[in-house]
Amino acid sequence: MMALKETPSQTVGPYFAYGLCPQQYNFDYKSLFTPEVVGSQTPGEHITVMGHVIDGDGKPVFDAMLEFSQVDSQGHYPESREQIAETGFRSFARVGTGTDPEQRFVVRTVKPASENAGEAPHINVIVMMRGMLTHTFTRIYFDDEAAANAADPVLASVPEARRNTLIARRTEQAGNIVYHFDIRMQGEGETVFFDL
Repeated sequence: MMALKETPSQTVGPYFAYGLCPQQYNFDYKSLFTPEVVGSQTPGEHITVMGHVIDGDGKPVFDAMLEFSQVDSQGHYPESREQIAETGFRSFARVGTGTDPEQRFVVRTVKPASENAGEAPHINVIVMMRGMLTHTFTRIYFDDEAAANAADPVLASVPEARRNTLIARRTEQAGNIVYHFDIRMQGEGETVFFDL
């Protein structure tokens, strides 16, 4: 008797990453969005944001897909294709963890300014992965923005003991500014996720 395999409608991911991040998986067609938010000409402090998506057993997830959105170094989203072509700032990135040798996400961008008065600079993140029927929302704040973080109303709404799960750590690697941010899906140190 032949054993039948599950169809996509009977499983939860991670097959969607192959269609939404095809270049990362060496398919011949182009991804609409990449891990690059900026071009070399984009004004602002160029940074790299990297980390792991970590499951409940403390292991890196090799097939997660993440989407990042943010304002530019002046606090604005692009308003036209012409503006994107001129500045190189796309405001959005999509990346899968399945093609990095260390199973990380790596996003190249500029450090955002505050989007609105009273808000700290941050990057919005959506996480999709196997075993989840719907995506989760979180934010990345920066550890070198302590005063702005202290005044941010969204960060202030999070219990103080858990706020550190939303803070990326700044380091320098080979002259480049890198912010490290791991997303823990459950268990000790679970990242704060927001209901939107």
